[in-house]
Amino acid sequence: MGERRPETSAEADGTAELFVALGKMVKFLRERKGLTQKEFGELVGYGPDAVSSMERGVRTLRPEVLLKADELLDAGGLLKEVLPEVEAAMAKTRTRHPEWYRSYAGLEAEAVELHFYANNGVPGLLQTEEHAQVVFAKRRPFLSEETIEKRVADRLSRQQVLERWPSPIVSYVLEEVVLDRPIGGRSVHMNQLRRLLSVGRMQNVEIQVMPTQVEEHPNLDSAFNLLVPKGHGQVAYTETQGYPRLITDPEEVRKIADRYGIMRAVALSPSESRKLIEQKLEEL
Repeated sequence: MGERRPETSAEADGTAELFVALGKMVKFLRERKGLTQKEFGELVGYGPDAVSSMERGVRTLRPEVLLKADELLDAGGLLKEVLPEVEAAMAKTRTRHPEWYRSYAGLEAEAVELHFYANNGVPGLLQTEEHAQVVFAKRRPFLSEETIEKRVADRLSRQQVLERWPSPIVSYVLEEVVLDRPIGGRSVHMNQLRRLLSVGRMQNVEIQVMPTQVEEHPNLDSAFNLLVPKGHGQVAYTETQGYPRLITDPEEVRKIADRYGIMRAVALSPSESRKLIEQKLEEL
């Protein structure tokens, strides 16, 4: 039986080649400057995974990154010169996701608020590239290598919503088991925990952990997302066994939002959650 949710080509908008070329230029300039991906990332405010993705054209090189890179890498105005083309390409780029997901992805990209409850795995916007690669590679039924690469690229592309300006308000409630499941092995899992700590330090993001030992829980059902699209009321999104559902009925959304509010009150505070993640990282 074929894949129920067909992919749409990421190259259909004609912009992929531009970002691949820019990524190669930045990589050349970085290496000429003698900087590692980690060192360069620290200078521009990104982790080494994100820099790697940018240099391979998987993740969009945003104008503000190009501006910093032009100065830091002694590009002499070369990277600044292409900013108009980059901005035009970003405006042209369509959401690179399976057809079934596009209605939600479009709302997510422009949302003013994003709230997530995860009870099984790390949410997509928080995943490292390595973690996402393992998630899709181990999926059943198996995906082709090409589809895995597209899914990973699309997931990383979505993560740019966290860095958008004006910044959306973002919160997460993660079950403690999400921190304990070593997807991809020790090294991949350690980097994933570091990613949680890094994102959790962003001004517009709060990450809370729901301890496994809590005796009362308002939601023993599936994971869900809540978002407030720009200019619209709050909606909810759930997915169970590959069947997505975008919930717009105000009463249904209100009930889910109510459960989420109770969970935030019961979960560890953001600072307590950071300490727990740091503790689990030290124990690995």
